[in-house]
Amino acid sequence: MPPISRYFDIRRDAQGRQYMEVYLDGIALIRLVLANKGTAFTPEERVALHLDGLLPPQVNTLEQQVDRVYRGFLREPTPLAKYQYLRALQERSEILFYALLEKHLEEMLPIVYTPTVGQAVQEFSYIYQHPRGLSLSPVNIDRAQAVTENYPWNDVRMIVATDSSAILGLGDQGYGGLAISIGKLALYTVGGGVSPYHTMPVKLDVGTDRLDLINDPHYLGVRQRRLRGEAYFAFVDKFVDAICARWPSAVIQWEDLSKDVAFAVLERYRNRLPSFNDDIQGTGAVALAGLISACRMIHEPLESQRIVIYGAGAGGIGVAWAITQGLMEAGLTPEEARRRVFVLDSKGLLVEGRPMDAYKKPYAQPQDVVADWRISGEIPNVLEVIENTRAGVLLGLSGHPGAFNQPIVEALGRNVTRPIVFPLSNPTSSSEALPSDVIAWSEGRAIVATGSPFPDVEYQGRVHRIGQGNNAFIFPGLGFGAILSDARRITDHMVLEAAHALADYTAARHLENGRIFPPVDELQEVSVRVASRVIQAAMDDGVAGKPGLAEKDLDAYVREKFWRARYLPYVRGEPPADWRL
Repeated sequence: MPPISRYFDIRRDAQGRQYMEVYLDGIALIRLVLANKGTAFTPEERVALHLDGLLPPQVNTLEQQVDRVYRGFLREPTPLAKYQYLRALQERSEILFYALLEKHLEEMLPIVYTPTVGQAVQEFSYIYQHPRGLSLSPVNIDRAQAVTENYPWNDVRMIVATDSSAILGLGDQGYGGLAISIGKLALYTVGGGVSPYHTMPVKLDVGTDRLDLINDPHYLGVRQRRLRGEAYFAFVDKFVDAICARWPSAVIQWEDLSKDVAFAVLERYRNRLPSFNDDIQGTGAVALAGLISACRMIHEPLESQRIVIYGAGAGGIGVAWAITQGLMEAGLTPEEARRRVFVLDSKGLLVEGRPMDAYKKPYAQPQDVVADWRISGEIPNVLEVIENTRAGVLLGLSGHPGAFNQPIVEALGRNVTRPIVFPLSNPTSSSEALPSDVIAWSEGRAIVATGSPFPDVEYQGRVHRIGQGNNAFIFPGLGFGAILSDARRITDHMVLEAAHALADYTAARHLENGRIFPPVDELQEVSVRVASRVIQAAMDDGVAGKPGLAEKDLDAYVREKFWRARYLPYVRGEPPADWRL
């Protein structure tokens, strides 16, 4: 097996203890972010690696370094400043960055991920300081294979790739979408156990339709309109070809692609290499898990619910798919499940016969369902769907802030004793409702979960736990399970098992305390459970390429392979034969 990179490798001594063999020394070594230990280099290492005199005299432990940089984090005045502080740390000493993030995950997750990453995306060209990942554009896509050779890791296993066409609820963000890929991979590592030596963020810069970006003298992306149609897929084909050639075992997470291409990209490549779309499948899985937990809380079966989904983009249709699958797993026929899931786009309810995109049609209601409804126009709106179906579940994936108003929530409350309301749109500014309003409008009866973090709500002396339906409870474990099983593809069954793993974990640990999602600081334990269930599903589906998994305790196997931030002893070694700076 080739070394991790041309700059260093991780080896074991005769007693099986790990150490890092480095092929650089001096100032070059402490500028290499994944090899830099900073003040933690021992006196012996400083002499042997020509670092003597280049560092302060005090030798620190990793724990002491974490304490120091956390103090610096607390001094930053705004969330964006804290984001920049963490990104600068990541580009200076990456092991330290992950150690800090792990220790303060609940506090820092909203900074490295939603909602603060949304602001970082918007201001990317202005706050840019350090290069990271792989950038492909019309300028270099015809050299894609050669471009991959420039990336420093020889065994990439996890890729997050975005074309930035639909970032969170912010839409087209051009080159700035790279910040999303960087943030997601930080969660794969700190939350999902994926070694950073095997990850790669990718920006597929196919242009932008934002003229303000194209005309901005500081904009860092290509200054052209977005590629579309055949030109777009020819571009992505070249990217996938290059990945398959250089890293044939890599998993690709497609991230923040617009609904116009998200479903087509997933179907085009999911059988060619293991890949999934987090906005479709990850969002669907986390929503299904939350709904299962909410049903357990109110002691009602999932299959008895009538569910309204407002938003029919990638996320909304992904949620409709996952919940429909969950209803069928509970015993309903496909037609029965379809008639319990009501999906609305910006024009209203999806009903057979009205114009709509092809990807929405499987979730359109038959005409006979709505034939005797009392509605004010040609297409039922959200309130009319809730009133006519007597639905008790409302999920928001529209990106329209304030879309769930008081009459809508009160209508749910007339239908059922405990309405279930999930305004899931990100970032916080795009949430369909504030949890405090939903609790008040439902007279304290609603079960609420959101996409971005919100504080718990106190209403009439009772504290209501506001769960965060964060995709981070799904995608790190799903990706890690696919890697550890060496899955040839990621099946629907693997995605649905991730949802059930999350729901079962929540039931065992938190339902009695009124939570339908775990707290974020339990992300690592959730990911272990998700990954082990995903591995089992990969074996059940016959797509696992790793031999010997059937004989393993899968939970123990995942924990054994789970990467954690720590410093290794360093030894100067001879570089590989093809080494080059």
